[in-house]
Amino acid sequence: MNLHLPDSPLAGLLRERNARGRLLIVDDHPVSLKLAELTFEPHFEVITADNGRRALALCQQQAPDLVLLDIDMPDMDGFEVCRRLKSNEATHDIPVIFLTAQTDEAQETRGLGLFAVDFIAKPLNAALALARVNTHLMVKLRADAIRKLVFLDGLSGIYNRRFFDQQLVVEMARSVRNGLPLALILLDVDFFKLFNDHYGHQAGDDCLREIAAALKASLRRPADLVTRYGGEEFACILPETDFSGAMSIARLLEDKVRKKFIPHARSEVDSVVTISLGVAVRSGLIPHQATELLATADEQLYHAKHTGRGRACGRLMSAPAPS
Repeated sequence: MNLHLPDSPLAGLLRERNARGRLLIVDDHPVSLKLAELTFEPHFEVITADNGRRALALCQQQAPDLVLLDIDMPDMDGFEVCRRLKSNEATHDIPVIFLTAQTDEAQETRGLGLFAVDFIAKPLNAALALARVNTHLMVKLRADAIRKLVFLDGLSGIYNRRFFDQQLVVEMARSVRNGLPLALILLDVDFFKLFNDHYGHQAGDDCLREIAAALKASLRRPADLVTRYGGEEFACILPETDFSGAMSIARLLEDKVRKKFIPHARSEVDSVVTISLGVAVRSGLIPHQATELLATADEQLYHAKHTGRGRACGRLMSAPAPS
């Protein structure tokens, strides 16, 4: 059986995403792991793990599109790995296909109860295994595409408030778990109501689209996120970014928007559109909630707007006062 993957519907979805599709193969037997790798590597980007703990770490770090998971492994079997993946908000949407040499009804019932999508028998039948992976990857990528549409802001084309709310919780949990800093920037277009009153709402919409594009182009790391927070407000989530780095990025964003040279005759800051920014950073060592980070960024945005606008103000969050 020849899948002709380059011409398949899956290949079309992957081309849209500019990717090959990333598979994580987990097996503690070196020979089985190598054979599986050779089977899938010509068609997909393949990463491998020889134990469950390594698999969980790779899912966090590299976000595979699908996991091929051996059931019978020492220390942590495939069922436990699957359970942990499905209980983690950052990984629960990754489809899992179990690899097993001894499939029986009880095993399949248990696996499907953990929300695995399929079972593949070992040793692998290459054509059948490729066909099943192809099918499940296509379903996953189509679901991703639909989910992306739900989370996109119709006006600006960037992610919306719903996606921001979800990702802030995910990134906060990751920051706490890994002991790494997390920065949040809230920003507001200065005197935007006066802009709309003077130039009209169509010009206001065009202005927001230009600002969104400038913000998105300024954030270069894949993990950095810019969203439309609401109205003329935007938000940026910057994982693994310390206070100095976050303030540098905030000043860069302010400069990039100012240098779009969008005329603003009614502004009290400049003759062009400007933004005010509030920055909040947790160090990674002190426990905080997502709501605290958001409140601190909002407080700093308020400070920026009441000390002249067209500027960034920020705060490195400290430990809560003892009760």
